[in-house]
Amino acid sequence: MTRLVKDLMSTNCVTATMLDNVYELAVLMKDHDIGFVPIVDGQKLIGIVTDRDLVVRGYAEKHSGSTAVSEVITTDIRTIDAQTTVDDAARIMADHQIRRLPVVQDGNLVGIVSIGDLAVREIFVNEAGDALSSISQQHGGEIQLHTVH
Repeated sequence: MTRLVKDLMSTNCVTATMLDNVYELAVLMKDHDIGFVPIVDGQKLIGIVTDRDLVVRGYAEKHSGSTAVSEVITTDIRTIDAQTTVDDAARIMADHQIRRLPVVQDGNLVGIVSIGDLAVREIFVNEAGDALSSISQQHGGEIQLHTVH
């Protein structure tokens, strides 16, 4: 039986809007122990902000906590729909070196699927491992995993 993303995606997504600022996103990430926040207008997915975005485009550029989301948002993002197979989702993650995929329906955010969802639920564990290995960078024969807590 083919498993679909809808069977394992997280649907209780923590989101923010373009009216939020960098500080508010950092607090959301801290309070919910996440490193990824979808930015929505109503339910429509506009983009995402990761903890890396906050550092690289925000704080490392000496922007203050009151800096607008528009300064750190990533809008060129990959998405999938809930009917995507788990195998295809793992392949997309590996091919594009991404750890989380927003799940959308008619442009509206309906969930998030992550590499952790693939591995923790023991669904296509090999594909999840392959995706994580592809995302990890190889340095001098050693594989260094870059994880976000």
